[in-house]
Amino acid sequence: MTVRSSHMSSTVSTSRGIFSPTTVGTFESPESGATGSFNQLEPEMSDHDETDLLSVSWNQDYGCFAAGTSCGFRIYNCDPFKETFRRDLKSGGFKIVEMLFRCNILALVGGGANSQYPPNKVIIWDDHQSRCIGEFAFRSEVRAVKLRRDRIVVVLEHKIYVYNFMDLKLLHQIETLANPRGLCCLSHHSNTSVLACPGLQRGHVRIEHFGLNMTKLINAHDSHIACLTLTMDGLLLATASTKGTLIRIFNTMDGTRLQEVRRGVDRAEIYSIALSPNVQWLATSSDKGTVHIFSLRVRVVGEDSYANSSAAQGQPLAHQNSSTSLDALISPSTGANPGSSLSFMRGVLPKYFSSEWSFAQFHLPEDAQFIAAFGSQNTVIIVGMDGSFYRCSFDPVHGGQMLQQEHIRFLKTDIRPR
Repeated sequence: MTVRSSHMSSTVSTSRGIFSPTTVGTFESPESGATGSFNQLEPEMSDHDETDLLSVSWNQDYGCFAAGTSCGFRIYNCDPFKETFRRDLKSGGFKIVEMLFRCNILALVGGGANSQYPPNKVIIWDDHQSRCIGEFAFRSEVRAVKLRRDRIVVVLEHKIYVYNFMDLKLLHQIETLANPRGLCCLSHHSNTSVLACPGLQRGHVRIEHFGLNMTKLINAHDSHIACLTLTMDGLLLATASTKGTLIRIFNTMDGTRLQEVRRGVDRAEIYSIALSPNVQWLATSSDKGTVHIFSLRVRVVGEDSYANSSAAQGQPLAHQNSSTSLDALISPSTGANPGSSLSFMRGVLPKYFSSEWSFAQFHLPEDAQFIAAFGSQNTVIIVGMDGSFYRCSFDPVHGGQMLQQEHIRFLKTDIRPR
């Protein structure tokens, strides 16, 4: 890689401390072409200009979400709901706005009809200093960017680049099957370093346990992968395919399928999958206009699992008094999801008769894309590309229809951050 501008020193403040001072700069990545230096966002535009929503995305702990707009970006706190920051620009908007927990560092990728920020360039922006502290430029369009405290991951359609956050050096290159959705997710616990992405074959997921120097390939579905997510420690993976009927949960250490739940029988486009922090619930949203909640039978596995596995030189989850990793992760209870009364004939009947159906549901407009996550105390938070925010609650004992607690049109709100 080639450094293309004078190095700049930066101290990055976070909610849990401060990154050490580091040297960063504008440079050319392995697939990059010529790029000009980017140092400053243009002045703010008038409030009267029309704003279109280009993207919405959660931060790593689902406490905030970012909205990329046709004229900049906005940051919102989820509980209580509040717009905490916005930057409106004359020079265009961003199709990707990736937060790093609640700190002042953002990854930005341009988008929109009139944006002056190219879609093949990643801008690492320090909003506290109001300047760019790094750039990545590529020959093809950037599909996604993922951040954790020590890594920057850039997803292209056929390749994923993993960089060290401190010095922006390239650490890993991963080839994938065509990945127009930019599917990729990371663990976020400090003592685990796990990445999940599409493999090189249809329906396969590649798991990189960087801390263990181990790669695992999981044959998750017959169809192409449409959505995937990891637990915070990276030990559990949930996936859906382009068929959109089944969601499967896997142990990322040995690839064991732990549970399968059914969203429906008809084909659907899955927009999001979320796992609750205690790994008791799974939520999914789709183009059918319903958010489904499922009860999980997997046990909560603590952070020590990964450390013990590492000490055992990669032996899968051998820390518990159980004969296999499957025993360690599957709860003895059958969970609360409704099943088929014909499940005793599951060896004869079609697959969906033995699948577990959703425990609770919430209905949304079908004409917009929504992403869901878990809030506090049995609540689900939902953000839509129609500019709407929902908070709803579910009964953890009886399930059924969820109760709407809050609905806000966040893009049209006049509430400004102070």
